Amino acid sequence: MLEHQFENGYDGAMAIALQGSLLDDTSGAARLGELGDTVRRTTLDHGAWVDVRPGWVSGSDGLFERLVDAVPWQAERRQMYDRMVDVPRLVCFYGNDDPLPEPLLEQAKAMLSGHYGDELGEPFRTAGLCFYRDGRDSVAWHGDTIGRGRYQDTMVAIVSFGTPRPLLLRPRGGGQARKFAVGHGDLLVMGGSCQRTWEHAVPKTSRPMGPRISVQFRPEGVR
Repeated sequence: MLEHQFENGYDGAMAIALQGSLLDDTSGAARLGELGDTVRRTTLDHGAWVDVRPGWVSGSDGLFERLVDAVPWQAERRQMYDRMVDVPRLVCFYGNDDPLPEPLLEQAKAMLSGHYGDELGEPFRTAGLCFYRDGRDSVAWHGDTIGRGRYQDTMVAIVSFGTPRPLLLRPRGGGQARKFAVGHGDLLVMGGSCQRTWEHAVPKTSRPMGPRISVQFRPEGVR
């Protein structure tokens, strides 16, 4: 079990505890598995799709611990109507080909660029990291439409570490949501028109919930 103390937007310091996965490989360093036929694609409406590769990163819980300490996490505030509010998660952004905090993340970006290069037509260039400290942290319904994602098909590849959290997707304009629970080294890739025609969210929960870190790889000009 992992415990850290963070000064966050809640009331004082909060103990962060991660319950390791019984299925994770704890015998050595974190490493990437194969892609290829291990990736399962779900076709959505309107030209969108989602790929999932469970357990792509083995030994991921140890990597989670290092990311907690190595990443310069930031607590952001944003304008919401007539007041400033705390963003309910910690974040860090690495721009075009900035050095990433762990060599395995560099390897993951290169491997994803190789696997999806023909379909995407370009490499993954940036990495955005989010730290969901417990069930109170979340991200609201949205699509990554700041930049080219507003009018072009693109991809966002998410690698999750720590406690699994549901990532929900629903068609823009309403419709039944699809749920994908990702954590402990799972890979999820949203592609095709997904950012334009669907929305995704990580909802809050009142249930006791350990921490999760997500790493979102994107092409240049997609946010």
